[in-house]
Amino acid sequence: MYEALRRTEPVSRVQLPYGEPGWLVTRHADVRTVLSDPRFSRAVAQGLDQPRLRRENMNDGIMGMDPPDHTRLRKLAMKAFTARRVERMRAEVHKIADGLLDAMVARGRPTDLVEHFARPLPVTVICGMLGVPIEDYPRFTRWTEAFTNNESALGDVVATVGPEMDAYIADLIGQRRLRPTDDLLGALVRARDDGDKLTETELIDLAGAGLLTAGTETVSAALPGFVYTLLEHPEALAALRRDRSLMPSAVEELLRYVPINSAAMFPRYALTDVELSGVTVRAGDPVLPSLAAANRDPEVFADPDVLDLTRKPNPHVTFGYGAHLCLGAQLARLELQVALGLLLDRFGDLALADGVTWRTGVIVRGPGVLPITW
Repeated sequence: MYEALRRTEPVSRVQLPYGEPGWLVTRHADVRTVLSDPRFSRAVAQGLDQPRLRRENMNDGIMGMDPPDHTRLRKLAMKAFTARRVERMRAEVHKIADGLLDAMVARGRPTDLVEHFARPLPVTVICGMLGVPIEDYPRFTRWTEAFTNNESALGDVVATVGPEMDAYIADLIGQRRLRPTDDLLGALVRARDDGDKLTETELIDLAGAGLLTAGTETVSAALPGFVYTLLEHPEALAALRRDRSLMPSAVEELLRYVPINSAAMFPRYALTDVELSGVTVRAGDPVLPSLAAANRDPEVFADPDVLDLTRKPNPHVTFGYGAHLCLGAQLARLELQVALGLLLDRFGDLALADGVTWRTGVIVRGPGVLPITW
């Protein structure tokens, strides 16, 4: 369908289950324009009847802001995700992933890669960065899953989980004020209290939905999707086993090739009339950029439906583009590289078992259950 739309109707009128009608854009150039051009706004969307899959509108936090407010919050958060700081985390991520695989092996085969590896890995990493007590990690796993699974489309789960998570984050913030810490949450609290750079609401939103959810959802969905795709492409898997130097480009290609993100998230509203692929989007119209469709645009990617682990350049938009480029993109890349490398190292005969199921949640797409054996 995306292929047909890119050719014949690259800017198409759509109606989602909830919200007003909008425009779906599927060409790479148009998607990048919508994501980066200041003529399109996320802040304007707040309080409007946005096109969406959920019954209820969520608080979009940092994703619902435009510059300069967005720039101010992003600059604070990005201090934790610089390339140098993320790379220093490689050994710790390796240790966490290795421990999860030890437990998975001890549990026996077959086992669900999603429940026992792909989901707990990014949650453990981001909770460690924020300074969440280890005994509370299961709570965060449940919360992030609730935000991204099919049930949240009904709104009831989100209405319960959102305030629950906010209250927990607020309690952690209170603890940091009594006993300052050097973790990421402690640094954000100091920015709020000493420099008055964050409001209390912004602090809670940034630590919770902004960092926790953004820091886990892509990896927890992408990793099982990548493993499934490699097992379905044995030649690519064999090439990666032979030459581990391919891992960085392989992860980029899998990010492009495997659809992860929902096109229905975070519509942009046109602030003025804008022409996209010959169609005039009127001021006030919402636009939904399809990242998955853009990642298969033949105008940008030669043989886009072919999985090519050596593909360079690879300007995919899986992490977004422009001001709202995913905060944790570098950390996600590192986690995916480490996790795939360890799986290949430890399981020379990795294979799918019966019982694969898929989720088509409101934020991410990927296997909900991925039984594997070795």
